[in-house]
Amino acid sequence: MAATILSGTALVAGQASGAVLHAHTGLSFMGGVDARSGRVIDTHHPLCGQSVAGKILALPSGRGSCSGSLVIFELLMNGHAPAALVFRHRETILTLGVLIAAELFQRGIPVLQLDETAFAALSEARFARIEGDTIQPTETLADGPHGFVLPNPDPADFTLGEIDHRFLAGEFGEAGRIAMRIVLQTARIEGASELVDIEMAHLDGVFYQGPAGLKFARRLCDLGAEVRVPTTMNAICVDRRQWRAQGVPEGLGTASDALAEAYVEMGAKPSYTCAPYLLDPAPKAGQKIAWGESNAVVFANSVLGARTLKYPDYLDILVAITGRAPAADCYLNARRRATIRFDLPPSGDLDDLFFPLLGYHIGKIATNEIPLICGLEGHAVSHDDLKAFGAAFATTSAAAMFHVLGITPEAMTAEAAIGEGGEARVVQITLADLAETWAELNIAQGEGVDLVSLGNPHFSLTEIEALAGLCDGRQKATGVELIVTCGRDVFAKAQAAGLIDTIRGFGGQVLNDTCWCFIGEPVVPQWVRTIATNSGKYAHYGPAAVERGFHFASLARCVDAACTGRIDRTLPGWLRQA
Repeated sequence: MAATILSGTALVAGQASGAVLHAHTGLSFMGGVDARSGRVIDTHHPLCGQSVAGKILALPSGRGSCSGSLVIFELLMNGHAPAALVFRHRETILTLGVLIAAELFQRGIPVLQLDETAFAALSEARFARIEGDTIQPTETLADGPHGFVLPNPDPADFTLGEIDHRFLAGEFGEAGRIAMRIVLQTARIEGASELVDIEMAHLDGVFYQGPAGLKFARRLCDLGAEVRVPTTMNAICVDRRQWRAQGVPEGLGTASDALAEAYVEMGAKPSYTCAPYLLDPAPKAGQKIAWGESNAVVFANSVLGARTLKYPDYLDILVAITGRAPAADCYLNARRRATIRFDLPPSGDLDDLFFPLLGYHIGKIATNEIPLICGLEGHAVSHDDLKAFGAAFATTSAAAMFHVLGITPEAMTAEAAIGEGGEARVVQITLADLAETWAELNIAQGEGVDLVSLGNPHFSLTEIEALAGLCDGRQKATGVELIVTCGRDVFAKAQAAGLIDTIRGFGGQVLNDTCWCFIGEPVVPQWVRTIATNSGKYAHYGPAAVERGFHFASLARCVDAACTGRIDRTLPGWLRQA
């Protein structure tokens, strides 16, 4: 193998050598890699427990969270990053984190994309050496320099408008100039030759993960950055109105506040929700927007019919500063077509667990492909159902949207979803398949439950109504906690309707601003050993995030567990025939 030289495409050119860490499964860096050490913490991933630091990390792609760019950026700034990244598919999220570090702080690593044959060949290598657009497997660690070449986009390679040239010339300040440079670097990776106007943005990377993220935001502020379009903010690490009373460490609380205020200083609205589609006004069909947060992206594209890329953290703010985005991916009709079709088995009465379970399962199979789901035409499918499906789907998939036949707006017919003359390979889903995935997510031992976690993504008003209905006239057990998260806007409506009082009367807590992806001790009490959740997303990320056992169950079973301290571990009725 030492003589083999594999050629690819350098997304970020450079030189590096190191031990090869190879996997055939995509990896979300957010929730999957510890931002402080580089250790893989995703308990569902084959690389779990290994460190990416100093390795030639080879993955088919990222997956899941838009915040992978934030994590790789933190690793580059703290010295625990891989020596290089190698991908089978185009990978914008992780590459963007490298571009940010390189452009603003002169920290970078090579990023290389290989074809299927070359990527497979690399799996046999112990070590490898990268030079530009080639990688050579070696038997021993090769000597040689390490470094990267800062991408320098040539305006002549793009069809740019007057506003774009003005940004590049610095007419809107240094922040605007840098933002446009990185937008063009991203356009190059996406294969886009022009930019489009966007009408609103949602910022995902506003939560504190380490000092590098705060340094990035303050750097933009110091350079005079201001958003040019209406911009909302995702959930952050703390409930800004309660964190001191909750006993959250002062360092985390003040750093989270400082980071949030930096984005408010740039003109963003302090909405602090991971479900921006619940805000007014919601995007409309065909509207071009720039949203981060994986569940929000797939909901906007799939359910609302709006158009957004799956924005990496930090690209979202740069696009908000310029109002311009690469004309690529889901902005284009041709890139919104389904290429894989899932046929579901006949089913009777379904509970709310069905949709996150199905989304999680389909995401694992679809990976980078946009799916068309067939077989739900006779069911009453709500926005809450699609919200739960999309969040779980976006956890295991890298795709930016999905279609549901007869339900989502671009899938009124299979032909509309697939496109005229298009083809989609067909996958049959069985109840036995879903039963296996249900078992995969139910990792807790025994029937005990110490905490019920709800609101990942943030609960809607109708979900809070359903929760209040299940809690009304009941009382949670002593020694069990029930906590639900929602956005401030939804909270105000629920409070006015008396729903918050009902949940609190039950003994539950309602948190704003933060989300379960960020919540740890002391909000999750130290004594808690097992958690029950109805979120497919949190059932995946939670075991690594809080190191507890997890039960995955319907909302009704979760509330029952809060009342008894024990959960029904039998298969849901609609799965029992499996």
